[in-house]
Amino acid sequence: MQKKSMAFHKKILLVSKYGETLDIANTMQQEGCQLKMYIEDKGCKEIGFGFVPKVTQWEKHVAWADLIIFDYTGYGAICEQLRNQGKRVVGGSVYTDLLEIDRNFGQEELKKHKIKVLPFVEFTNFKDAIDYVLKHPDAYVIKPCGETQELKQLLFVGSDDEGLDVVRVLKAYEKSWGNNFGNFQLQKKVKGVEISASAFFNGKEFLRPINITFEHKKLFPKELGVSTGEMGSSMFWTQDSPIFDATLKKLEPTLAKTNYIGHIDVNCIVNGNGIYPLEFTSRFGYPQIMIQRAGITQAMGQFFWKLACGEQFKIAVKKGFQVGVFMVVPPFPYNDKKTFELFSKDAVVIFKKDMKEGVHPMHLKKVNDEWLITGDTGIALLITGTGITMRDAQRSMYNRIQGIIVNNSYYRTDIGDRWLEDSDKLWSWGLL
Repeated sequence: MQKKSMAFHKKILLVSKYGETLDIANTMQQEGCQLKMYIEDKGCKEIGFGFVPKVTQWEKHVAWADLIIFDYTGYGAICEQLRNQGKRVVGGSVYTDLLEIDRNFGQEELKKHKIKVLPFVEFTNFKDAIDYVLKHPDAYVIKPCGETQELKQLLFVGSDDEGLDVVRVLKAYEKSWGNNFGNFQLQKKVKGVEISASAFFNGKEFLRPINITFEHKKLFPKELGVSTGEMGSSMFWTQDSPIFDATLKKLEPTLAKTNYIGHIDVNCIVNGNGIYPLEFTSRFGYPQIMIQRAGITQAMGQFFWKLACGEQFKIAVKKGFQVGVFMVVPPFPYNDKKTFELFSKDAVVIFKKDMKEGVHPMHLKKVNDEWLITGDTGIALLITGTGITMRDAQRSMYNRIQGIIVNNSYYRTDIGDRWLEDSDKLWSWGLL
């Protein structure tokens, strides 16, 4: 069970882009914090109704709040301004926003900090990119930059050594997007284990333990189907990691200069030849933050308060592994308003038995104590499990799913399976 601090009753204002932190807001409120939540995206405004108090203009509640939490990139300048005014803020900085949003900047910063990166070329149109692949045949990954990178299904990982599959996809994007796609990168593809190292930063230094996450991005088991933002993740906490030391740790002085306070993650491909950072997530990861919460044994409100105050403390976490899987409904991972309204809007989440742990509300509202699906993308729940072994954590998670009915829902049945093979490779390469 989570340890609750009965003496902690801070006023917390949560500024959310898409409502992804409803679970965190709900948890802090249950711990005794006074909470107000604002959601920016128009299609997500209903999320959280009935769970937590909602506000329509967050700016009017700044003076009320002891702590303000921003859950997405793009708020960096506002976070800096509020910190300069003496407010306690968990959120980005102008620098960390750029690390994530501008892929080119992120890669250049890695180089500047003497971190090895994979070769990439940035393009502004498809013709130049197609010509490049034809002249330099190889396996590539197509990575949208800027706002287009929000559409995760556009990221394409090529498998053909001549790059012919990438050429076909680029031609398809050219037909459907024309000149509205924005900048994108072609990055050389390498084989290995995809893994991310992440940690919380208190404005001066990283807190320990650090977090190691394995993401499962494809829609179907065994990595089949389209890329989604995420279908689930497995993770563990550790005091030390060669992957962290080779990447994020080197950015510590720069992050301190910008007074960054929040969570930062770097996704990497690793193999016997080295560690290759791919991209930054300089905010909470989704569903990463909820799975982390399943492993953190201290009260979340107090945790974020201490972080925002710049305290140096050891994060209290469970031993072993944590896993989480999204239960989604149509039209996920696509945006299709008609399908959503037909199959999913206001569908009820039914619990066969009373469950307190491991069930994290996502795009939901509460009406007459019933949990109803809302928003516009069809992410209903995140279900988590923890255990001393990966198998224990998986069993705990999938057992919980058996106690829940969500009409038309689907989810991955293999979250965590990769660990058995991946861990062998990581041990042999000296990276665990």
